[in-house]
Amino acid sequence: MAIDKSKLPSRYVSVGPESAPHRSYYYAMGMTDAEIAQPFVGVATCWNEAAPCNIALMRQAQAVKKGVKATKGTPREFCTITVTDGIAMGHAGMKSSLVSRDLIADSVELTMRGHCYDALVGLAGCDKSLPGMMMAMVRLDVPAVFMYGGSILPGRLRGKDITVQDVFEAVGQHSAGAIDDAELHEIECHACPSAGSCGGQFTANTMACVSEAIGLALPGSAGAPAPYESRDAYAEASGEAVMNALEKGIRPRRIVTRKALENAARVVAATGGSTNAGLHLPAIANEAGIDFDLHEVARIFRETPYIADLKPGGKYVAKDLFEVGGVQVVMKALLDGGFLDGDCLSVSGRTIGDELEAVRFPEDQDVVRTTTKPLSTTGGVVGLKGNLAPEGAIVKIAGMDVLKFTGPARVFDCEEAAFEAVQKRQYKEGEVIVIRYEGPKGGPGMREMLSTTAALYGQGTGGKVALITDGRFSGATRGFCIGHVGPEAAVGGPIGLLEDGDMITIDAEAGTIDVDLGADELEARRAAWTPRQHDYQSGALWRYAQTVGSAEKGAVTHPGGKAETHVFAEI
Repeated sequence: MAIDKSKLPSRYVSVGPESAPHRSYYYAMGMTDAEIAQPFVGVATCWNEAAPCNIALMRQAQAVKKGVKATKGTPREFCTITVTDGIAMGHAGMKSSLVSRDLIADSVELTMRGHCYDALVGLAGCDKSLPGMMMAMVRLDVPAVFMYGGSILPGRLRGKDITVQDVFEAVGQHSAGAIDDAELHEIECHACPSAGSCGGQFTANTMACVSEAIGLALPGSAGAPAPYESRDAYAEASGEAVMNALEKGIRPRRIVTRKALENAARVVAATGGSTNAGLHLPAIANEAGIDFDLHEVARIFRETPYIADLKPGGKYVAKDLFEVGGVQVVMKALLDGGFLDGDCLSVSGRTIGDELEAVRFPEDQDVVRTTTKPLSTTGGVVGLKGNLAPEGAIVKIAGMDVLKFTGPARVFDCEEAAFEAVQKRQYKEGEVIVIRYEGPKGGPGMREMLSTTAALYGQGTGGKVALITDGRFSGATRGFCIGHVGPEAAVGGPIGLLEDGDMITIDAEAGTIDVDLGADELEARRAAWTPRQHDYQSGALWRYAQTVGSAEKGAVTHPGGKAETHVFAEI
């Protein structure tokens, strides 16, 4: 295919006499006149050596470049950062995690803008890098294709599949004396046997499913584990697909519509996915100027059946889902049940319905069910609202039996204090552990609490203790754990007014979360409340705290598509 560059961004750096200085740089890198005359395609990866999630991305990028070249495009590879949650978890490093989502989007935007690239293929592995890359695509609105780096293979120990979730929970078992040092070491040595992102339906695999459901990734591309050679074929096809999108004018905002966002939310609910999707879907919507907040996401979660039996609430891992047909099987079941809009566009150029037409729901398997025989009629993630969370909160109920809880508050002003108390078993069954000042502004950075929740679960407290926070929970969290409570403590939200012993009632069936305090008492406490200063008074975390909004709206750091006066793709 030959594409006219006269209206593409790269014309500013490659066409005409005024671009001679720019072209001199391209010649310095060995580019030919033919390559300079072709569209420039950014190939962005979150490759690094921080964790197995990202280690295969550079290899896959080479296959993407091959696909771009085969279809008369000129690929230009670049990297952005990743903060890997499994490494950052349980200490101050986790404050950098959610911040990295927006920095990834910003850095991809700046690289694309600065070099006038015409299209984008983005590859991501660990949790926040997936939504960060998709946010950049929608923000720039150049033709773009997303590709997931793939999940890790499951570990195997004593005849059972294990994941990193089991290692975090083993820490709790160890603190309770249920296992010794040698058994803990054995678990940690077997849990993560390959490259790839965490293998359960945690945040990475949840957002990988979203990438297909929302239409930004090629159908089928999210499924294969990272070590499989078939990922390279999908990578090459993604390079070809972005050139097709460029030729046909298929841009992300044609794909990411309100209906597409609803499709994505339904797939999260149907798979018992990560509560973090309640942040990331509104953030992606913000880039397109679409109102789609936590309450809209929660409404869809509530009315969507839970049909995929995946960890942490269920039995299976990403590899098992792949082997029965991947997220396309989930989408097919939802489409057949009337829960998915098949008219939404895919980056392939075909509709979601067209792509699913050839998919057959597999029999003789119990990884995914039909919508007529769901695991539950309500999605695996639900929203809550009440006088303790006027802006809402979120909880994963997949795999839970008890959906109501009432108990006295035991209040902590940071995760470290709560984790220490849990390790020393300084809590009582029936209590509601409150971890506050961990919100987007107050943390800053809205940390995940997997170390604490996993330790509790490992100590055998599942269903016996509840936990609420204005921070977040990992996609691997299970148990009665409520996150994203808003307004957060740092801005004077009700969670910041709680005292030890206040009675809290959580009802995940009714969708409510309340503290047994009258409006007058809450107002009196608010009048006596004073803001707290966090420890990050300079640098990236300080800057983030100045601009970040509420979890209700996706914890975004800029006004989004509604405030735009121009779109990069149209410069």
